Amino acid sequence: MAAALLLALLVAALNFALWAEADRPTHVVSWDGQVAGFAYSPYQRYQSPLAGDVPTDPEIDRDLALMAKHTDRIRIYSALQYPDVPRLAMKYHLNVVLGAWLDRRTDNNEKEINALIAQARRWPDIKRVEVGNEVLLDDNMKPEKLMAYLDRVRAAVRQPVSTAEPWHIWEKYPELAQHVDFITVHLLPYWEKVPRKDAVGDVLTRYRHLQQLFPDKHIVIGEVGWPSNGNRLGYAKPSTANEAIFLRDWFQAARELHIDDYYIMEAIDQPWKEGLGEGRTGAYWGMYNSARQLKFPMTGPVLEDPTWPWKALASGLLALIPMIWFAWRFARFKLAGRFVYLCLIQLAAGLIVWSATVPFQFYLSVVDWGMLIVLFPAQLAILAILLINGFEFVEVLWRRKWIRHFGLLKPDPPDEQPFVSIHLACYNEPPDMVIATLDSLAGLDYRNYEVLVIDNNTKREDVWKPVEQRCAELGEHFRFFHLDPWPGFKAGALNYGLKQTDPRADIIAVVDADYVVRKDWLSALTGYFHDRNVAVVQCPQAHRDYTGNAFRRMTNWEFDGFFRIGMHHRNERNAIIQHGTMTMVRRVALEGTGGWSEWTICEDAELGLRLMHAGYETVYVDELMGRGLTPADFRAYKSQRYRWAFGAMQILKGRWDWMVRKGPLTAGQRFHFLTGWFSWFADALHMVFTLMALGWTAGMLLAPTIFSLPMRLFLIPVMGFFFAKA
Repeated sequence: MAAALLLALLVAALNFALWAEADRPTHVVSWDGQVAGFAYSPYQRYQSPLAGDVPTDPEIDRDLALMAKHTDRIRIYSALQYPDVPRLAMKYHLNVVLGAWLDRRTDNNEKEINALIAQARRWPDIKRVEVGNEVLLDDNMKPEKLMAYLDRVRAAVRQPVSTAEPWHIWEKYPELAQHVDFITVHLLPYWEKVPRKDAVGDVLTRYRHLQQLFPDKHIVIGEVGWPSNGNRLGYAKPSTANEAIFLRDWFQAARELHIDDYYIMEAIDQPWKEGLGEGRTGAYWGMYNSARQLKFPMTGPVLEDPTWPWKALASGLLALIPMIWFAWRFARFKLAGRFVYLCLIQLAAGLIVWSATVPFQFYLSVVDWGMLIVLFPAQLAILAILLINGFEFVEVLWRRKWIRHFGLLKPDPPDEQPFVSIHLACYNEPPDMVIATLDSLAGLDYRNYEVLVIDNNTKREDVWKPVEQRCAELGEHFRFFHLDPWPGFKAGALNYGLKQTDPRADIIAVVDADYVVRKDWLSALTGYFHDRNVAVVQCPQAHRDYTGNAFRRMTNWEFDGFFRIGMHHRNERNAIIQHGTMTMVRRVALEGTGGWSEWTICEDAELGLRLMHAGYETVYVDELMGRGLTPADFRAYKSQRYRWAFGAMQILKGRWDWMVRKGPLTAGQRFHFLTGWFSWFADALHMVFTLMALGWTAGMLLAPTIFSLPMRLFLIPVMGFFFAKA
């Protein structure tokens, strides 16, 4: 136990170190001075002008008090929407730049202009006015109309008048400068796709360029900033750390260059701006989040996520008990294997904490939260699959030895060989293929056996007659039965064969119609049945004639993966999947538990489960004793997988009580059958999430106001399934 605890604590410490490495502090010059000004919109977390919401006076008052700690100037964008801000700002001695919001609604523009003029005349704390915000950039009106509005306001108020546009609009329409008292420019390097490290330099370059274009005009930077979240744009990456670094760097550069007329974009995050066509980024320009909390300190190192120590601690505590238990329970694994699996447990715990906390980094809608309710359980399912598959690989790769290992046995003397009845069920199979199987069975190095060929429901005589003839040619060991019509599919045919079996037979062997078997198949394995507890001896499914076809090679590799890894893993807990070929069953056990089940199309797997439930042992011998044919093409492959998946669901439904209740089946057997058959759900879930990710991507492009859930929350399930399956 001490070693298990030590190993678990080591992995937990590594987890903490990885969290720390992922959020290494960035050292940047601290800022302890004032901010020249803030761009400000007063809407609270769940308010939006698009919905007609109006912030209350107490809400605005709290915001103004917050901003007054850092600045004595604010800029607001609408005289009509925010009529109370100038009045409330006087309490905190804040100078106001008042704006009129202009767009394509002529009537509304008139109301904005009239409100702007009235308030500018009334409130002494309004020091400047802005007529329009990015009106020309958004193509809301012609330059001539904007100039007319500017001239009208300049004639009506005493304050200096301007309009706000990006630098290239001023460059494109230099005549606009003749109608303003000063230049208001927006310098937002994120939208220019400039990397954060070059962003302040880009702002200064654009600023100096405008100074050269308009040497006689004072230049006010109406918006300057960096977003803390949203979509990457070229080389520009939004993040909390990047916003903090940019602003601190900008404050220092502005002070050194005596640029004291700027407004940070913006004071407080505005979640409603996600609906303005800018993607998620529009909501995250604030120095404060929508809860009015400072996103980052203005002094000391900068962290992308200051809460990472708590997340690291939570993930470590979540994983600690499972890690200690695994390291103790599976002390028989090599140290490297236990370490790897403990790392997987810790990774799963870290992803759970990440998945549970990452939504709180975004401003999510009701639709988003509804989708998360679907996503989070699916992510838990992914992690379960990862841990299940990881356990399988760790046990196979880092075992010290197999607990249950079975190999070929020394053959019994002919007089002591148990009698074996080999059953071959076939339906509409190519006669040449079946005859090749029969010839290999005729060559078995074994005295006491018979072969029963049960052809069920094959209509064409030219298909089944050659097989009947070959059985007659092979002699008394071979008997042929043609059943038409006959119910029950393969299980029905095998049950018929059971009734025709020689009374001397102690063992029933089953082989598929396409298998060519080794001559020592029976002689090297029937000795296991001397142990009365053994009911099944199973060999791997293997294949031939696949090397010349790429598709068949891939299907063969998939089979090999299961029989080289999965079956060994299951065999450790007496929980193998019995297959309908290259298998031997004790006759008394088969008949005593009801024969072959005709209610499922996977009668072989159901029989193995039923025999385990009856208390019998199964034996898996990883020796290629026969080779069959792979599915010929994708259609055949799909049909095969459909049968397996459908049959698994039939067994789960029919034997559910055995799986979930303590009883004859051991915990290990229940674990393997449940997790093994639930993998079919995993594949379906993978497809669903892939389609959802594609659909959500289309939604983000076509209706970004509705589909705003971060794409990475979809990518985690998709990529998680991909790597788990790989």
